Amino acid sequence: MDQELDTPQIISEKKAEMPDKILLAALSLFAKKGYFTTSLSDISSAANLTSISELYQHYPDKRAIAYTLYEHIFDNLNVSIDDIRRRTDKPSEQLRSIVDLLFKLTDDAPHIVNFLLIAKTNEFLPEQKALLDSPAFTKIYKIFQHGIKTGEIRNIDPMLAMAYFFGIISNTLHLILTGKLDKKADAYLAQTWLAAWNLIEKKSSCF
Repeated sequence: MDQELDTPQIISEKKAEMPDKILLAALSLFAKKGYFTTSLSDISSAANLTSISELYQHYPDKRAIAYTLYEHIFDNLNVSIDDIRRRTDKPSEQLRSIVDLLFKLTDDAPHIVNFLLIAKTNEFLPEQKALLDSPAFTKIYKIFQHGIKTGEIRNIDPMLAMAYFFGIISNTLHLILTGKLDKKADAYLAQTWLAAWNLIEKKSSCF
């Protein structure tokens, strides 16, 4: 049995999984401790590596780990936005699907949402685009433009509409992630959506 576990194929598969294991450990630590107070030793221990030298086989430094996390998370978000936009042309439905996605991620993968909304990535990855300047949010901005054009969203500056809308969404998720709201994100989804949508919906009397 032991010989079977040590076959070259199994060893190769374990090595292939190791980078992701390191990334998950780092993501969790960055969310709990912050980037600057997390050490390579912390990441190595959290990933159950035998030594830091094993970590160096996959990533040269902590910044490389953070950069890879950034690329993975933002690329996946971009793909998700593309998928949502393909499923429906209606801006309100697209925005609702995006909000549903963010709230589901907050419950299922809170460290990812923490990295997106709370971690100040510009402080340790200054060359990378901020969330609002990312390709995913460029596409979301186009949803607001289209919503104004089709009459679903009030005729205001689309950037302002996006700021109003996501101000409510991001603040609610921030409160959940930091424990200020003690229920799961799904419990706040419906009321948060209504509050955000009512701010920008054309029929809204808020303006």
